[in-house]
Amino acid sequence: MTFFSTAQQIARGSRGARGGHLIPIALGCAVAAAALALVAYLLWPTWGADGSSSPARLPVSIGATLFNVPTAAIRMKIQRHSGSQERIDLSFAYPSLEPAEAPKHVSAEEVVEEGVQPIDRLFLSISAHHDTLAPDILVRTIYPRYLEQASTPGDDGLAMRAFRDGTPYSGEDLFFSNTPDLTARCTRDAATPGMCLSERRIDDADLTFRFPRSWLAQWRDVAGAMDRLTAQLHGPKG
Repeated sequence: MTFFSTAQQIARGSRGARGGHLIPIALGCAVAAAALALVAYLLWPTWGADGSSSPARLPVSIGATLFNVPTAAIRMKIQRHSGSQERIDLSFAYPSLEPAEAPKHVSAEEVVEEGVQPIDRLFLSISAHHDTLAPDILVRTIYPRYLEQASTPGDDGLAMRAFRDGTPYSGEDLFFSNTPDLTARCTRDAATPGMCLSERRIDDADLTFRFPRSWLAQWRDVAGAMDRLTAQLHGPKG
C-alpha cells in the first residue's frame, strides 16, 4: 500500500509540475497573439474607397503661384500634400475634366487580345519655370528656325507646319490657331499613336498639357477644355 500511495503522489506531482509549466507558456502565447493583432491593426492599409480622409482639393504653390488642385487628380502619391512643390502631375478624364481613375493594370495577353485602348485622359504637369524661356517666346523665336517654310491648312481653321528632318524636333508637327488660341507640338503617328503637348505660363509656373494627336479633329473642344481646366485650377476662386 505504501508503494502505491507513493506512486500516486509522484504522478500527481508530475501532473502539477507540467501544469505549472503550461501556464506561463499559455500566457506568453496570449501576449504574443495580442501583440501581433495590434501590429496588424496599425499596419492595415486604409486607402480603400471610404478609407481616405484626404480633402477634395489641395492648395499647392508652384514657385510662388497658388493652384487649387483636386486631390484625386494627382498621379503620384508623394505629391498628394498641400504647400510648396517644385512640380505636380495631374490627369483628367476627357471631356468631363473629372479626376481620372487609377489606371487598370493588364497583362500582355490582354493587350494582345483587346488591342491598344484609346487614351481618354488629358494629362497636365505644372512646374516652376525658374526664368526659362516662356512658351510663347519659344514658339515665336525658336521653333521657326526648325520649321518648313510652307504651312498646311488643317481642319476648321487649324494650321500646321512640319519640323524639318535632322532638327531637334524631327518627326513632329506644329499646330496653331489664333481663334481660339491654340499651339500644340505633336509627334506623328507611327508604331504608337502621336501625342501633342501644349504649354502656357502663369506667373511662376509653366503648365504642360498632353493629349492624343487624334483629338485635334475636334481641336476647338480641346482648346476650350484646357482653358476651363486652367481657370478651375487658378481662377478667382482657385
